[in-house]
Amino acid sequence: MNGTSQLGDFLRTRRSQLRPEEAGVPTYGERRRVPGLRREELALLAGVSASYYARLEQGHSLNASPEVLDAIARALRLDGSERGHLHDLARSARPRSRRRPAPERVTEATAQLLDALGDVPAVVLGRCSDVLGWNRLGHALFAGHLDPGAPDVAAQRPNMARLVFLDAHTRDLYADWPGKARAVVGNLRLVAGQYPLDAALHTLLGELSARSEDFASMWADHRVKACTVADHEMRHPLVGSLTVMQQTLSRGPGPSIVVATTAAGSSSRAALDLLAQAISRTAPARSDGQLNVG
Repeated sequence: MNGTSQLGDFLRTRRSQLRPEEAGVPTYGERRRVPGLRREELALLAGVSASYYARLEQGHSLNASPEVLDAIARALRLDGSERGHLHDLARSARPRSRRRPAPERVTEATAQLLDALGDVPAVVLGRCSDVLGWNRLGHALFAGHLDPGAPDVAAQRPNMARLVFLDAHTRDLYADWPGKARAVVGNLRLVAGQYPLDAALHTLLGELSARSEDFASMWADHRVKACTVADHEMRHPLVGSLTVMQQTLSRGPGPSIVVATTAAGSSSRAALDLLAQAISRTAPARSDGQLNVG
């Protein structure tokens, strides 16, 4: 998983997914041997030479300007997240720009915010979707079958991508599991473009590709998606069906806080309140007031 190969694979895959009629390319009824656009057609739409575009797909041209990348993004009909991903891939393909990610931890400020969100399910996720910490309601909603102290030990930390694809409880938790799975893969694609040298990410992607045919198929699709806000219908084993809005409160170089909220006065809010009552009866708060924040 290096930047050069990712850039070429992304361009080829997205070109093959764009039908000529979507791009306004006339076909005159001809029978085409391959789906999507030809290289020459995409190059023409982007306003670059066919030979230059071919070199870009083949990884032989690593200095594409932002203007050229934007032109290719327009030709491929990429949205904002996909356009940003294309720029990330181009940057990561240049050896001088490659960077190894720093170790992740939960800061004191993040720990305090997690504590303040006591009535809202919250999880702190690292760039590769490792669970760095959660509050009690976040643990109960997303992974109540796991040890609540698991995030405290780096080697035992749960990983949300692994849970979604390899854990039967988490698969059953989401009514629209394929939609949730595609969102997880799309977010990992964005991370892979930003951190092509991340050894932990390499390990995670290799494991998921080997153990899950669903993941391997979705990963090959090269779809990208920023997981910022999404509604999910959940089927919780303790409180039944509820619909939550999962929101990412922080993005950028540090860990992200993901919260799950419900509409006021809804049956989903009642279910979440019931879950909070259940864990307050069965798992009293720790006397030291500490949270599982890694």
